[in-house]
Amino acid sequence: MTLRSHSERLMGTTITISLVDEQADIFLQKSFDLLKELEYRFNANSQESELMEINYQAGISPVTVHPDLFELISLGLEHSLALSSHLNISIGPLIQTWRIGFSDAKVAQPQEIESVLPLINPHGIELDSSTSTVFLKQKGMKIDLGCLAKGYSADKVAQFLRKEGVTSALINLGGNILTIGKNQARGDNPWQIGIQDPANPRGNHLMTIPVVNKSVVTSGIYERHLTVDGQDYHHIFDSQTGYPVETELASLTIISDKSVDGEIWTTRLFGERPASILWHDESVEGIEVIIIDKEMSNVLQTVNCFNTCKNTLLTKLKLNLLKSRPFLSSTNQLTSKYLLKYWKLLLKSKRQMALLSVLLSMITLFQLF
Repeated sequence: MTLRSHSERLMGTTITISLVDEQADIFLQKSFDLLKELEYRFNANSQESELMEINYQAGISPVTVHPDLFELISLGLEHSLALSSHLNISIGPLIQTWRIGFSDAKVAQPQEIESVLPLINPHGIELDSSTSTVFLKQKGMKIDLGCLAKGYSADKVAQFLRKEGVTSALINLGGNILTIGKNQARGDNPWQIGIQDPANPRGNHLMTIPVVNKSVVTSGIYERHLTVDGQDYHHIFDSQTGYPVETELASLTIISDKSVDGEIWTTRLFGERPASILWHDESVEGIEVIIIDKEMSNVLQTVNCFNTCKNTLLTKLKLNLLKSRPFLSSTNQLTSKYLLKYWKLLLKSKRQMALLSVLLSMITLFQLF
C-alpha cells in the first residue's frame, strides 16, 4: 500500500502527516483543517487567537472559552501546580521577555526579569468549570500553552483519524511524533523513529526505535537557543530565577500512549537530575524515558523502553549501562531497582541472545558497584 504525506508550516514548526488509506488525500486535508482550527485556539503568539483574548483580559474579567481550550488550560494548570514541577503555563511574560526562538530574541536584563517574575504564578489562574471561564487575576499575566499545544493537537488528529478508520499513520509535529498502528507501506512493520543526536544537525540520529501506537516527544536545549558574547541561552526557563534552567541534560525523550503526556513530562522533568527523572519514571504509569547528557558521554533509557524497543536497543544495553554510571551511582536503591528490572526481563525473554546480553549487563552492573 502507498504512504501518502502532506506538510505545512503551522504552530511555529513544520508539521507532516503520513498515512495509508484509500481516502488518504481527504483525511490529510481534514487533519490540517483541524490543526489550523486548534492553532487559532491555542496560539500565544497570534493577536487574534482565543488564548490571547484571555491574556488581554488579565486583571479585568473572566473569559468564556471553547471546551478544548478549557480542557488544555485545566490540564496545564494541574501540572503547573504539582510539587517540584518545571511546567508553568503562566510563563508567558518571561517567554515574551527573552523571545528565544524568534527573530527578535535577546538577553533579558535583570530588571526586566525581576518585573515579570511576580506575573508567572500559576496560582493566579482561576478556572470555573460550570461556565468554562478562565480568569487571570493580575494584569500583565499571560498563559503560554507552547509546552502542551502540539501534543494535545496531535492527539486530536489521531482521534479523528482513528474515528475515520485509519489504521496506519504517523503524525509529526516538528519532531513530536505520534503513531497509529504499524507502517503498512513497509511490510506492516513498526514505525522507525529516530532520536536526535544533540551534537549534530537535525536528521542525525543517535538511535532509532521501533514504535507502534505510541508517542515519542523530545525536549532539548540544542535547537532553540541564543548565543551572545560566547554565552549560550536555551529556551527552557526556570520560573524561579527567570533564566534558562541549569541542567546536565542535552535532551529528554518521553515515550507514552498520548502525545500530550509526552509534552507534560518532558517539561515537568527537564531541569531535574537524571536520577530524579528515573525515580519519576518509576512512579508515573505509562511513560518511559531516554536521557542524553550534554557531553554525550551518558545515554540512559529505562528498561521498559528497552524491552519495547529491543530490536534496536538490545545491542546497546551493555554500552548504555557502562555509560550511565554517573547517573546510577547516585543511589544504591536505584541500582537495586535496575537489577530487579533486568532480572524480570531475563525471565520474560525468549531469545537466547537476549538472555545472554541481559545477563552480561547484570554482571557489568555488579562489577561497577
